[in-house]
Amino acid sequence: MVLLPATAKVVGTGNTIKPLSMSVKIFHRNLLPHIRPVGAKFFITARVDDALPQHIVRELRDEFEKEKAEIMKTHPNDYEERVYDASKRHFGKYDHQLDDKPYGECYLKNPDVAQIIIEKLKEMDGQYFELQAYCIMPNHLHLLIDTSIQLAKGDIDESNLDEKYIQLDKTLKHLKGATGYLSNQVLGRKGKFWQRDSYDHYVRDEKEWNNIVNYILNNPVKANLVTTSLDWEYSYYRYA
Repeated sequence: MVLLPATAKVVGTGNTIKPLSMSVKIFHRNLLPHIRPVGAKFFITARVDDALPQHIVRELRDEFEKEKAEIMKTHPNDYEERVYDASKRHFGKYDHQLDDKPYGECYLKNPDVAQIIIEKLKEMDGQYFELQAYCIMPNHLHLLIDTSIQLAKGDIDESNLDEKYIQLDKTLKHLKGATGYLSNQVLGRKGKFWQRDSYDHYVRDEKEWNNIVNYILNNPVKANLVTTSLDWEYSYYRYA
C-alpha cells in the first residue's frame, strides 16, 4: 500500500453530492453529540474498550459540556460554529490521551486483529461508503469515509430514504460488531471489544478534508511509533 511522507500535503478529490432533504434522524447523542448529514464525508475515531480509563473519559466529556454550555450562554444567536470549533479542540485532547500513553491491552497491535479490520473495511467499501483513508493505531482506529456513494447509485430518493439509506450509526455498529467478534476469537477472549460510542464529525470542505487525511496518515509519526508515515503498515490512502 502507498502512503504519503510525513510532511506531504494532499488535495481533495471527488465531487460533492448535495444531500437530500432529510427525513431520517441526523442528530444522535450518546456520550458525545453526533451531527450526521445524509451523504456527507465523515472523520471517525473508534477506540478499543479499555483504551482510556473511565475517569479520563468522564473528565474530558464534562470539560467539553461545560465549555459548550458557556458558549451557548454567551453566544445564543451564533453558537453553532463556536461549539463546532470547541468539539475539535476536545477531540485533540481526547486523541492526545490515546497517543501519549496508550492504555489497555492495545489489541490492534496484533497483526491478525489489524487484518480483520482491514478486510472488513474493504468489504464495506463501495456499499456503505467510499473508504478514503484509515489508520489502525494500537488502541484506536481513525477512518475517513464518504457516504455519498449510497446516493450516487441512483436508487435512493426522498421517498425511500428512510428505508434504503444506511445511516452512520448502523454502519459503525456493523463494523464494530463483526470485527469485535472475530478479534475476540483470534485473541481467545470474550466480552466487549470496542467502546460503544465513537468520535465523529462531518467534513465541511476541502481544506478540512486535506487536514484530516494528513492527520490520519501522520498519526503514527506523531505518536512516535515510526519515523515517517511510509513506515506504518496499517494505514491507507485511496488516492495515493
